[in-house]
This record gives sequence, structure tokens and C-alpha cells, in this order.
Amino acid sequence: MPNLRSLGAAAEDRAAEYLAAKGYTIVTRRKKMRHGELDLIALDGEVLVFVEVKHRSAPGYVPEESIGSAKERALQLSAEQYIVEMSEEARETRFDLIAMDSEGIRHYLDIFRG
Repeated sequence: MPNLRSLGAAAEDRAAEYLAAKGYTIVTRRKKMRHGELDLIALDGEVLVFVEVKHRSAPGYVPEESIGSAKERALQLSAEQYIVEMSEEARETRFDLIAMDSEGIRHYLDIFRG
């Protein structure tokens, strides 16, 4: 039985492939920051996109419901740290969600403003 870390990595790989097929450029994956990990960072044209990947395989669990206010804050703080470290303050940014379950992949753009 695969562990949760390998399942998460496989979901992130699948999400990266999905985004690349839609024309996104993958900048980095699994970027560890002080407040948490940024699953995927990509470029959608000139927009820097922080992509949270959520996968659920158990029936009755909806991946979209797994981002609460604490997770949102951690993503924002991690993105802010990344932006400063990479000198990307002038670049437009957004946060997307890729949700995966037995129904397939769903991509939500601009899930909250950073």
C-alpha cells in the first residue's frame, strides 16, 4: 500500500502534466517554505500561479473542502516569502486549486486573492 507522501507526489505530478498540457510552464514543484509547502508554482503567460493540489480517494470526501482559513493563510505567507526571495514583487500572481478524485480533475482559477 503506497504511503500518503507518494500518493501526494503522484497527484502533484498528474496536476503538473495537466497544467503543462494546457500551456502552463511549470516553474517548480514541492517548494518548502517557512509556513508550509507550495505544491506547484507555474506561469500562465506572465502570471505567477501558486497551485494547491488536493486529492481524495475515499468516498464522501470532497477535495475542494480541504482548504480552510488556516491553510489559506499558510499558502499566502509561503507565496509572499517566495515572491520576495525570487524578486517577483512586480509580477501578477494568483492562487489556483486542482482537485482530484474518482470523478476526475477539476481546476479552479483564482481561488482567493493573495
